[in-house]
Amino acid sequence: MSRSLLAAVAAAFLVLVTACGDGAAAPTPPAGPPDPARTASAGPGSDDGGPAPAGAATEGLVPTPVTVPPGLGAEPFDTARRALVPAGWSIAVWARVPGARLAAFAPDGALLVSRPGAGEVVRLVAGPGGTTSTSLVSGLTQPHGLWFAGSTLYVAESDAVRSYPYEGGRLGEATTVVDGLPDARSPDLRGAYAHALKSVAVGPDGSVYVSVGSTGNVSPADRASTPQRAAILRVPPGGGPAAPFARGVRNGTGLAVAPDGAVWSAVNNRDDIPFPYDRPYGSGDGDDDGSARGRVIPDYVDDHPPEELVRLYPGRDVGWPYCNADPDVDPGVPTSALDPSDVPFVADAETNPDGRALDCAALTPVEQTMGAHSAPLGMAFGTLPAPYGQGALVGVHGSWNRQTPRAPEVSFYPWRGGGLDGQRTLVGGFQGPDGSRWGRPVAAVPGPDSAVYVTDDGADAVYRVAPPGL
Repeated sequence: MSRSLLAAVAAAFLVLVTACGDGAAAPTPPAGPPDPARTASAGPGSDDGGPAPAGAATEGLVPTPVTVPPGLGAEPFDTARRALVPAGWSIAVWARVPGARLAAFAPDGALLVSRPGAGEVVRLVAGPGGTTSTSLVSGLTQPHGLWFAGSTLYVAESDAVRSYPYEGGRLGEATTVVDGLPDARSPDLRGAYAHALKSVAVGPDGSVYVSVGSTGNVSPADRASTPQRAAILRVPPGGGPAAPFARGVRNGTGLAVAPDGAVWSAVNNRDDIPFPYDRPYGSGDGDDDGSARGRVIPDYVDDHPPEELVRLYPGRDVGWPYCNADPDVDPGVPTSALDPSDVPFVADAETNPDGRALDCAALTPVEQTMGAHSAPLGMAFGTLPAPYGQGALVGVHGSWNRQTPRAPEVSFYPWRGGGLDGQRTLVGGFQGPDGSRWGRPVAAVPGPDSAVYVTDDGADAVYRVAPPGL
């Protein structure tokens, strides 16, 4: 039964159940976050806060001036900016941090931000005169992922993960958790490494997880490398060698631990995917009388494959580069609706044309997705003020290779029933109708003050996004 037929059957069942009720009017559902099918990431936003173009739905969000304190008004804030935030919320430039990437709050309330290009982690503290920034640790090799387990800070460099005792705003002596991780300096890679930055998370039992990205867009040798690339590695509690925990994870930059203790990853998927079905695709592509299988069709690439949010478990395979998640309700049909949840896989026509490299039908469907080429980076679980509640925040960097650019934003996925519900936009408006951008969010983390702090390596800034009353 096709996904479209299943949807029709489900809809009919819902109508039948309603008709068989007691005749009372259905209760009005409580107000919630914006409809997940109507997010700013669906299309370009508006950098001046004006009306968004068609396709860039902004339900529940309003254009709001970005407050810029004195001394923080360098480009791009030398021009007045407005962002899209929930009604009544505010957004302000909280600090200027060149190359700001991932972030974590320390036990003392300071915000730590990684700067891979500078080889350092900075410590940000709010005070009466504004936010002060000091270098917490420097001289590192592309530090990226940050994670606190109690008072211990874990820092993921491109070639290692190290832990540090943190006390009084200072770090103690480093302990190497795992080293020898691949990066551009690895002899066998000869300087070719597209996804060298690593992320780190620590599970409730003390296991340390580190994301190791693929060397390129399509590089099957990563699955057989030592240590394995395009994988999430796990170091057992108390230390030991890192072993693959999940594989086929092309670039799982987003790495986080859910409220139930499960590890999740936000995954950047491949580019220039060939059409996987043995049939024509649309019209005007020169394939109306024959098969388009194996052809790279820009209209198809625009929405395939989606970016993935996956729950990890020992031995999970997310398929790359042999299988791609396919969100089409009617697979391979140009006008098909896209279903972002529980997305099945289809064999890659380039790397797995006969299905022998990997049985895609046997893989666990992807729990949640977002639009292709969205480029999700940081991921963090937390609880936001009503009506949002508990869920995952994801920094969406925006596309570089889509015909209509996918807009940067901060997305929110509600946590429900042990899983993630659909995508909501929490912060948008970084992209103009012509595709130009004044900012590119990387990560968003809930603060101890109930605000959300957002790093942006396009604007070299950290924003404080606050609900009403803060």
